[in-house]
Amino acid sequence: MKKVQLLSLMLIAVIFNSCNQSSKNKEMIKKEVFGTHQDKEVYLFTLTNKEGNVIRLTNFGAKITWIEVPDRNGKKENVTFGYDTFDAMIKGDMSFGSIVGRYANRIAGGKFTLDGVEYTLPLNNGPNTLHGGPAGWHSVVWNTEILKDSESPAVKFTYESPDMEQGFPGKVNAEVVYTWTDKNEIVMDYTCTSDKKTVVNVTNHAYFNLHGAGNGDILDHELVLKASAFTPVDSVMIPTGEIRQVAGTPFDFTSAHKIGERIGDNYEQLVLGKGYDHNYILDNKDEVDVAVYEPVSGRMLEVITDQPGMQLYTGNFLDGKNIGHGGKQLNFRTGLCLESGHYPDSPNHPDFPSTILSPGDTLKTSTVYRFSIK
Repeated sequence: MKKVQLLSLMLIAVIFNSCNQSSKNKEMIKKEVFGTHQDKEVYLFTLTNKEGNVIRLTNFGAKITWIEVPDRNGKKENVTFGYDTFDAMIKGDMSFGSIVGRYANRIAGGKFTLDGVEYTLPLNNGPNTLHGGPAGWHSVVWNTEILKDSESPAVKFTYESPDMEQGFPGKVNAEVVYTWTDKNEIVMDYTCTSDKKTVVNVTNHAYFNLHGAGNGDILDHELVLKASAFTPVDSVMIPTGEIRQVAGTPFDFTSAHKIGERIGDNYEQLVLGKGYDHNYILDNKDEVDVAVYEPVSGRMLEVITDQPGMQLYTGNFLDGKNIGHGGKQLNFRTGLCLESGHYPDSPNHPDFPSTILSPGDTLKTSTVYRFSIK
Protein backbone atom coordinates (compact mmCIF):
# COMPACT_ATOMS: atom_id res chain seq x y z
CA MET A 1 0.00 0.00 0.00
CA LYS A 2 2.81 2.36 0.96
CA LYS A 3 4.57 1.64 -2.34
CA VAL A 4 1.40 2.54 -4.26
CA GLN A 5 1.06 5.79 -2.29
CA LEU A 6 4.74 6.64 -2.87
CA LEU A 7 4.46 5.98 -6.60
CA SER A 8 1.33 8.12 -6.76
CA LEU A 9 3.09 10.98 -4.96
CA MET A 10 6.09 10.70 -7.30
CA LEU A 11 3.80 10.74 -10.35
CA ILE A 12 2.00 13.83 -9.03
CA ALA A 13 5.37 15.56 -8.43
CA VAL A 14 6.54 14.77 -11.95
CA ILE A 15 3.29 16.10 -13.46
CA PHE A 16 3.43 19.21 -11.23
CA ASN A 17 7.06 19.92 -12.15
CA SER A 18 6.32 19.38 -15.84
CA CYS A 19 3.35 21.76 -15.72
CA ASN A 20 5.35 24.24 -13.67
CA GLN A 21 8.23 24.15 -16.20
CA SER A 22 5.79 24.58 -19.08
CA SER A 23 4.19 27.55 -17.30
CA LYS A 24 7.59 29.13 -16.62
CA ASN A 25 8.64 28.74 -20.26
CA LYS A 26 5.39 30.33 -21.37
CA GLU A 27 6.13 33.31 -19.14
CA MET A 28 9.65 33.54 -20.58
CA ILE A 29 8.44 33.62 -24.21
CA LYS A 30 6.11 36.28 -25.55
CA LYS A 31 4.61 35.75 -29.02
CA GLU A 32 3.00 38.59 -30.96
CA VAL A 33 2.01 39.27 -34.55
CA PHE A 34 4.73 41.23 -36.38
CA GLY A 35 3.25 41.38 -39.89
CA THR A 36 1.95 39.38 -42.84
CA HIS A 37 3.91 38.04 -45.82
CA GLN A 38 2.41 36.15 -48.76
CA ASP A 39 -0.79 35.53 -46.77
CA LYS A 40 1.16 34.05 -43.83
CA GLU A 41 1.39 35.58 -40.38
CA VAL A 42 4.81 36.70 -39.24
CA TYR A 43 5.47 36.55 -35.50
CA LEU A 44 7.90 38.22 -33.14
CA PHE A 45 9.07 36.09 -30.21
CA THR A 46 10.61 37.71 -27.14
CA LEU A 47 12.66 35.27 -25.05
CA THR A 48 13.73 36.28 -21.53
CA ASN A 49 16.16 34.20 -19.49
CA LYS A 50 16.41 34.05 -15.68
CA GLU A 51 18.97 36.87 -15.75
CA GLY A 52 16.33 39.12 -17.30
CA ASN A 53 18.24 39.38 -20.59
CA VAL A 54 16.28 39.35 -23.81
CA ILE A 55 16.55 38.13 -27.38
CA ARG A 56 13.92 38.49 -30.10
CA LEU A 57 13.30 36.15 -33.00
CA THR A 58 10.96 36.22 -35.98
CA ASN A 59 9.78 33.40 -38.22
CA PHE A 60 10.40 35.56 -41.29
CA GLY A 61 13.75 34.11 -42.32
CA ALA A 62 14.00 32.50 -38.84
CA LYS A 63 15.91 35.61 -37.82
CA ILE A 64 17.53 36.86 -34.65
CA THR A 65 16.45 40.49 -34.57
CA TRP A 66 17.47 41.64 -31.06
CA ILE A 67 20.07 40.60 -28.45
CA GLU A 68 20.04 42.68 -25.28
CA VAL A 69 22.91 42.00 -22.88
CA PRO A 70 24.63 44.03 -20.13
CA ASP A 71 28.02 45.74 -20.14
CA ARG A 72 30.40 45.56 -17.18
CA ASN A 73 28.38 48.26 -15.39
CA GLY A 74 25.10 46.43 -15.89
CA LYS A 75 23.85 48.73 -18.65
CA LYS A 76 21.92 46.73 -21.21
CA GLU A 77 22.14 47.35 -24.94
CA ASN A 78 21.03 45.56 -28.10
CA VAL A 79 24.14 44.30 -29.90
CA THR A 80 22.75 42.94 -33.18
CA PHE A 81 21.24 44.45 -36.33
CA GLY A 82 17.51 44.41 -36.86
CA TYR A 83 14.47 46.57 -37.55
CA ASP A 84 11.69 48.02 -35.42
CA THR A 85 8.89 47.12 -37.86
CA PHE A 86 8.15 44.35 -40.33
CA ASP A 87 7.73 46.91 -43.10
CA ALA A 88 11.29 48.15 -42.49
CA MET A 89 12.54 44.55 -42.42
CA ILE A 90 10.94 43.73 -45.79
CA LYS A 91 12.40 46.87 -47.38
CA GLY A 92 15.80 46.50 -45.73
CA ASP A 93 18.66 44.00 -45.76
CA MET A 94 16.99 40.63 -45.33
CA SER A 95 20.22 38.90 -44.35
CA PHE A 96 20.30 40.58 -40.90
CA GLY A 97 20.10 37.77 -38.35
CA SER A 98 18.68 35.29 -40.88
CA ILE A 99 19.02 31.57 -41.24
CA VAL A 100 20.73 31.32 -44.60
CA GLY A 101 20.20 28.41 -47.00
CA ARG A 102 19.93 26.31 -49.01
CA TYR A 103 23.60 27.12 -49.54
CA ALA A 104 25.15 29.82 -47.35
CA ASN A 105 27.98 31.82 -48.94
CA ARG A 106 28.86 31.86 -52.66
CA ILE A 107 28.57 29.36 -55.50
CA ALA A 108 30.65 30.29 -58.55
CA GLY A 109 28.74 31.13 -61.70
CA GLY A 110 25.51 29.92 -60.08
CA LYS A 111 26.30 26.37 -61.23
CA PHE A 112 27.33 23.04 -59.76
CA THR A 113 27.25 19.43 -60.95
CA LEU A 114 25.92 16.50 -58.95
CA ASP A 115 26.04 12.93 -60.30
CA GLY A 116 26.68 14.26 -63.80
CA VAL A 117 23.73 16.69 -63.78
CA GLU A 118 24.44 20.42 -63.91
CA TYR A 119 22.18 22.63 -61.82
CA THR A 120 21.74 26.33 -62.55
CA LEU A 121 20.92 28.81 -59.79
CA PRO A 122 19.81 32.46 -59.96
CA LEU A 123 22.66 34.98 -59.78
CA ASN A 124 22.45 37.64 -57.08
CA ASN A 125 26.08 38.53 -56.37
CA GLY A 126 27.70 39.56 -59.63
CA PRO A 127 28.44 36.31 -61.46
CA ASN A 128 27.69 34.20 -58.38
CA THR A 129 24.82 32.86 -56.31
CA LEU A 130 24.99 34.12 -52.73
CA HIS A 131 23.21 32.69 -49.67
CA GLY A 132 20.87 30.40 -51.58
CA GLY A 133 19.75 32.99 -54.13
CA PRO A 134 17.54 36.07 -53.94
CA ALA A 135 14.59 34.06 -52.57
CA GLY A 136 16.54 31.79 -50.25
CA TRP A 137 15.57 30.71 -46.75
CA HIS A 138 16.26 34.21 -45.41
CA SER A 139 13.13 35.50 -47.20
CA VAL A 140 10.49 32.87 -46.41
CA VAL A 141 8.03 32.44 -43.54
CA TRP A 142 8.95 29.47 -41.35
CA ASN A 143 6.55 27.42 -39.23
CA THR A 144 6.90 27.89 -35.47
CA GLU A 145 6.63 25.96 -32.24
CA ILE A 146 7.38 27.11 -28.70
CA LEU A 147 9.13 24.19 -26.98
CA LYS A 148 7.28 23.81 -23.69
CA ASP A 149 9.49 21.11 -22.16
CA SER A 150 12.80 22.91 -22.63
CA GLU A 151 14.66 23.96 -19.46
CA SER A 152 15.36 27.35 -21.09
CA PRO A 153 13.10 29.39 -23.39
CA ALA A 154 13.29 27.80 -26.86
CA VAL A 155 11.54 28.18 -30.20
CA LYS A 156 11.64 25.73 -33.12
CA PHE A 157 11.37 26.97 -36.71
CA THR A 158 10.73 24.54 -39.57
CA TYR A 159 10.60 25.00 -43.33
CA GLU A 160 9.92 22.63 -46.21
CA SER A 161 12.07 23.75 -49.13
CA PRO A 162 10.52 22.33 -52.32
CA ASP A 163 12.40 20.41 -55.00
CA MET A 164 14.22 22.82 -57.37
CA GLU A 165 13.62 25.86 -55.15
CA GLN A 166 16.13 28.46 -56.41
CA GLY A 167 17.47 25.69 -58.67
CA PHE A 168 18.53 23.24 -55.93
CA PRO A 169 17.43 19.59 -56.26
CA GLY A 170 15.45 17.71 -53.63
CA LYS A 171 12.76 18.56 -51.12
CA VAL A 172 14.61 19.58 -47.96
CA ASN A 173 13.03 19.67 -44.53
CA ALA A 174 14.95 22.24 -42.49
CA GLU A 175 14.72 22.86 -38.78
CA VAL A 176 16.45 25.25 -36.41
CA VAL A 177 15.89 25.38 -32.66
CA TYR A 178 16.93 28.54 -30.85
CA THR A 179 17.50 28.18 -27.10
CA TRP A 180 18.27 31.20 -24.89
CA THR A 181 20.06 29.92 -21.79
CA ASP A 182 20.62 31.49 -18.39
CA LYS A 183 24.31 31.76 -19.31
CA ASN A 184 23.39 34.22 -22.08
CA GLU A 185 23.96 31.62 -24.79
CA ILE A 186 22.00 31.47 -28.02
CA VAL A 187 22.17 27.79 -28.93
CA MET A 188 21.25 27.09 -32.57
CA ASP A 189 20.59 23.43 -33.37
CA TYR A 190 20.08 22.70 -37.07
CA THR A 191 18.59 19.56 -38.65
CA CYS A 192 18.10 18.95 -42.40
CA THR A 193 16.94 15.97 -44.46
CA SER A 194 16.33 15.59 -48.21
CA ASP A 195 14.43 13.21 -50.47
CA LYS A 196 17.07 13.58 -53.25
CA LYS A 197 20.80 14.05 -53.28
CA THR A 198 21.48 17.78 -52.90
CA VAL A 199 23.90 20.26 -51.32
CA VAL A 200 23.18 22.08 -48.07
CA ASN A 201 25.18 24.66 -46.13
CA VAL A 202 23.28 26.48 -43.40
CA THR A 203 24.30 29.34 -41.12
CA ASN A 204 23.06 32.34 -39.20
CA HIS A 205 23.90 35.78 -40.62
CA ALA A 206 23.73 37.99 -37.52
CA TYR A 207 25.73 41.22 -37.41
CA PHE A 208 27.31 42.18 -34.09
CA ASN A 209 28.54 45.41 -32.55
CA LEU A 210 29.40 45.00 -28.88
CA HIS A 211 29.25 48.76 -28.30
CA GLY A 212 25.57 48.42 -29.19
CA ALA A 213 24.10 48.16 -32.67
CA GLY A 214 24.53 51.47 -34.48
CA ASN A 215 26.98 52.84 -31.89
CA GLY A 216 30.16 53.43 -33.90
CA ASP A 217 32.29 50.93 -35.77
CA ILE A 218 33.77 47.55 -34.82
CA LEU A 219 37.41 48.35 -35.58
CA ASP A 220 38.37 48.43 -31.88
CA HIS A 221 36.88 44.99 -31.22
CA GLU A 222 39.62 42.50 -30.27
CA LEU A 223 39.33 39.21 -32.13
CA VAL A 224 40.72 35.75 -31.49
CA LEU A 225 39.87 33.30 -34.28
CA LYS A 226 41.33 29.85 -33.79
CA ALA A 227 42.16 29.03 -37.39
CA SER A 228 45.62 28.34 -38.79
CA ALA A 229 44.54 28.71 -42.43
CA PHE A 230 42.00 30.39 -44.68
CA THR A 231 40.73 30.05 -48.24
CA PRO A 232 41.96 32.92 -50.45
CA VAL A 233 39.57 34.24 -53.11
CA ASP A 234 39.71 35.59 -56.64
CA SER A 235 38.42 38.92 -57.94
CA VAL A 236 34.76 37.85 -57.57
CA MET A 237 35.24 36.41 -54.06
CA ILE A 238 35.30 32.75 -55.05
CA PRO A 239 37.90 30.47 -53.40
CA THR A 240 40.86 29.77 -55.67
CA GLY A 241 41.32 26.32 -54.12
CA GLU A 242 44.45 27.36 -52.23
CA ILE A 243 44.66 26.67 -48.52
CA ARG A 244 46.84 29.48 -47.15
CA GLN A 245 48.41 29.58 -43.71
CA VAL A 246 47.55 32.71 -41.73
CA ALA A 247 50.98 32.96 -40.10
CA GLY A 248 52.80 36.11 -41.16
CA THR A 249 49.67 37.65 -42.76
CA PRO A 250 47.04 40.18 -41.60
CA PHE A 251 44.66 37.21 -41.42
CA ASP A 252 46.36 35.79 -38.33
CA PHE A 253 43.97 36.10 -35.38
CA THR A 254 45.28 33.06 -33.53
CA SER A 255 46.24 35.63 -30.88
CA ALA A 256 44.22 38.75 -30.11
CA HIS A 257 44.32 41.64 -32.58
CA LYS A 258 42.00 44.58 -33.04
CA ILE A 259 39.95 44.18 -36.20
CA GLY A 260 41.06 47.59 -37.42
CA GLU A 261 44.75 47.00 -36.70
CA ARG A 262 45.63 45.60 -40.14
CA ILE A 263 42.40 45.89 -42.13
CA GLY A 264 43.87 48.69 -44.26
CA ASP A 265 47.09 46.84 -45.12
CA ASN A 266 48.04 46.60 -48.77
CA TYR A 267 47.58 42.83 -48.77
CA GLU A 268 45.95 41.45 -51.91
CA GLN A 269 43.24 39.50 -50.10
CA LEU A 270 42.23 42.54 -48.04
CA VAL A 271 42.17 44.66 -51.19
CA LEU A 272 39.97 42.12 -53.01
CA GLY A 273 37.51 41.87 -50.14
CA LYS A 274 37.64 45.56 -49.23
CA GLY A 275 38.43 44.21 -45.79
CA TYR A 276 37.80 40.81 -44.24
CA ASP A 277 35.19 38.74 -46.09
CA HIS A 278 36.85 35.34 -46.01
CA ASN A 279 36.37 31.77 -44.87
CA TYR A 280 38.67 30.57 -42.11
CA ILE A 281 39.46 26.88 -41.68
CA LEU A 282 38.82 26.28 -38.00
CA ASP A 283 41.29 24.27 -35.97
CA ASN A 284 38.34 22.84 -33.95
CA LYS A 285 40.69 21.89 -31.12
CA ASP A 286 39.21 23.96 -28.29
CA GLU A 287 35.65 24.48 -27.09
CA VAL A 288 35.61 28.13 -28.12
CA ASP A 289 36.41 28.78 -31.79
CA VAL A 290 36.07 32.58 -31.83
CA ALA A 291 36.19 35.27 -29.14
CA VAL A 292 35.39 38.94 -29.70
CA TYR A 293 36.02 41.46 -26.92
CA GLU A 294 35.03 45.12 -26.84
CA PRO A 295 37.17 46.83 -24.18
CA VAL A 296 35.01 49.91 -23.51
CA SER A 297 31.85 48.01 -22.53
CA GLY A 298 33.63 44.84 -21.43
CA ARG A 299 31.24 42.75 -23.51
CA MET A 300 32.53 39.52 -24.98
CA LEU A 301 31.06 37.23 -27.63
CA GLU A 302 32.29 33.66 -27.98
CA VAL A 303 31.30 31.37 -30.84
CA ILE A 304 31.32 27.59 -30.44
CA THR A 305 30.64 25.37 -33.44
CA ASP A 306 31.11 21.89 -34.86
CA GLN A 307 31.42 23.28 -38.40
CA PRO A 308 34.73 23.27 -40.34
CA GLY A 309 34.66 26.93 -41.44
CA MET A 310 33.95 30.44 -40.20
CA GLN A 311 33.26 33.36 -42.53
CA LEU A 312 34.57 36.61 -41.04
CA TYR A 313 32.86 39.63 -42.59
CA THR A 314 33.56 43.15 -41.35
CA GLY A 315 30.65 45.09 -42.83
CA ASN A 316 32.67 46.37 -45.78
CA PHE A 317 29.56 47.04 -47.88
CA LEU A 318 27.37 48.67 -45.25
CA ASP A 319 26.60 52.13 -46.63
CA GLY A 320 24.23 53.76 -44.16
CA LYS A 321 21.12 53.09 -46.24
CA ASN A 322 19.77 50.71 -43.62
CA ILE A 323 18.17 52.28 -40.56
CA GLY A 324 18.08 49.84 -37.67
CA HIS A 325 16.47 49.76 -34.24
CA GLY A 326 15.81 53.16 -32.73
CA GLY A 327 16.49 54.96 -36.02
CA LYS A 328 20.22 54.21 -35.87
CA GLN A 329 22.09 54.34 -39.17
CA LEU A 330 24.11 51.23 -40.00
CA ASN A 331 27.24 52.59 -41.63
CA PHE A 332 30.48 51.19 -43.09
CA ARG A 333 32.08 48.64 -40.74
CA THR A 334 29.59 49.16 -37.93
CA GLY A 335 28.95 45.41 -37.67
CA LEU A 336 30.78 42.12 -38.07
CA CYS A 337 29.51 38.66 -38.98
CA LEU A 338 30.83 35.30 -37.82
CA GLU A 339 29.10 32.74 -40.03
CA SER A 340 29.83 29.13 -39.10
CA GLY A 341 29.51 26.63 -41.92
CA HIS A 342 31.27 24.92 -44.79
CA TYR A 343 33.60 26.64 -47.24
CA PRO A 344 32.27 28.84 -50.06
CA ASP A 345 31.73 27.09 -53.41
CA SER A 346 32.35 23.63 -51.94
CA PRO A 347 30.11 21.91 -54.54
CA ASN A 348 32.71 22.95 -57.15
CA HIS A 349 35.73 21.97 -55.05
CA PRO A 350 35.78 18.19 -54.48
CA ASP A 351 38.80 18.56 -52.17
CA PHE A 352 36.82 20.77 -49.74
CA PRO A 353 34.72 19.09 -47.01
CA SER A 354 31.56 17.77 -48.66
CA THR A 355 28.22 19.56 -48.40
CA ILE A 356 26.28 16.74 -50.09
CA LEU A 357 23.13 15.58 -48.30
CA SER A 358 21.76 12.24 -49.49
CA PRO A 359 18.34 10.66 -48.91
CA GLY A 360 18.31 8.72 -45.66
CA ASP A 361 21.02 10.90 -44.13
CA THR A 362 20.43 13.65 -41.59
CA LEU A 363 22.47 16.82 -41.34
CA LYS A 364 22.81 17.85 -37.70
CA THR A 365 24.95 20.76 -36.63
CA SER A 366 25.09 23.20 -33.74
CA THR A 367 26.51 26.69 -33.17
CA VAL A 368 26.45 28.76 -29.98
CA TYR A 369 26.75 32.53 -29.47
CA ARG A 370 27.79 33.07 -25.83
CA PHE A 371 27.76 36.57 -24.32
CA SER A 372 29.65 37.58 -21.18
CA ILE A 373 31.63 40.45 -19.65
CA LYS A 374 35.15 40.83 -18.39
